[in-house]
Amino acid sequence: MFDINHTTIRTQICEARSRRAQRGFSLVELLTVIAIVGILIALLLPAVQQSRAVARRAQCQSNLRQWAIAVQTHADIHDGVLPRRGQGTQPVKQLTRSADWFNALPQFMEDRAYSELSQLGLAPKAGDSSVWVCPEAQEIKVDDYPSYAIEPKNFFSYAMNMALSVWDQPRPDVLRKLGPTHTMVFMADSPGPWCSVLPSKKPYSPAARHQGTANIAFLDGHVEAFYGDDLGCGTGDPKRPDIRWYVPESPWKEP
Repeated sequence: MFDINHTTIRTQICEARSRRAQRGFSLVELLTVIAIVGILIALLLPAVQQSRAVARRAQCQSNLRQWAIAVQTHADIHDGVLPRRGQGTQPVKQLTRSADWFNALPQFMEDRAYSELSQLGLAPKAGDSSVWVCPEAQEIKVDDYPSYAIEPKNFFSYAMNMALSVWDQPRPDVLRKLGPTHTMVFMADSPGPWCSVLPSKKPYSPAARHQGTANIAFLDGHVEAFYGDDLGCGTGDPKRPDIRWYVPESPWKEP
């Protein structure tokens, strides 16, 4: 019979554990762990980036929906009359007209008119968290546009349909004369210096900045995302019956 010394056994076990703890990871084990972590990050990162892009697109659509509700409220109060589009093909420099959408609509969202924000040095800019700014909007780079297009204080990441309520006609457009409101564009993602947009080869075309898509708000209040190619970004209006830019029988034509 062996005389078991429990104290000796416990001591030996503790010493073995201590030796293992002191030994730590071998180089092969460490490299294996690093490789596994790298693989997991590579697998998870695209999913995280995609989820963030989806969240930014959803926030942009929420902002546009608020503008669409504001224009409906404006029309309800003014017997169907819409606000003016602001300047057309030219970058925004005229800020003082109260009838322009960026001055007429903010009051319905408990916000200040753009002209007032500008005077206070609070004009919206890329990166701001507000109804004025798309989360995907980027700072304007001087090299991206002709020098005449840059007005650093005036940045619009959303812009009204350039064919609506143009200043060339004596009165703004009236909602009931525009045909189906669920197909008439009210507002879209803007490239920055313009407060009104239109599918075109010119730089005032809507900005397809959401992984190749642009968000569009319609006059009935709903918002949808369309691929830039389908929308005519950089090419011109594809004349889709479900995305109408032009007012029926309007004398104003694409510049």
